[in-house]
Amino acid sequence: MSITPIKTLVANAKAEIRTLSQEDAEAMVAAGEALFVDIRDPRELSRDGYIDGAFHAPRGMLEFWVAPDSPYHKPELATDKTLILYCASAWRSALSVKALQDMGVDNIAEMDGGFGAWKARGAPIATQ
Repeated sequence: MSITPIKTLVANAKAEIRTLSQEDAEAMVAAGEALFVDIRDPRELSRDGYIDGAFHAPRGMLEFWVAPDSPYHKPELATDKTLILYCASAWRSALSVKALQDMGVDNIAEMDGGFGAWKARGAPIATQ
C-alpha cells in the first residue's frame, strides 16, 4: 500500500483553494468582511500566542463546528463573512479549507504562511 506524501496532499489542496496574502487577510478582517479562524491546537495558542479576535476552532472539531446539523455546531462560524483559516505554517489550513469546500462552504480561504509568517513579519500577537 502506498501512502500519498503529506506535501502532495497539501499541494493538491492549495491548487483548489483560495489563499490570501497576510496583508489582504488582515485588511479583510479589519474591514469586517472576514473572520480569522485559528485551527491550531490549544497548546500552540498558549505557547505561541494568537491573533487577537480570531475564533479558535481546533482542527479536530472544525467540520463538526461548521456543520449546521451537528450537535457541536458553533453559530460564530455560520456567517456571510469570509472564514480565513490559519495554522502554524499553512499546511493544516490548506487541508482544512479543502475539506470545508468539499462540505459546501464557499466563503472560505486560508492565510498564506500561517501564524509563523504572521509572527515573523512582526504583526500583533495576543497572549493568554
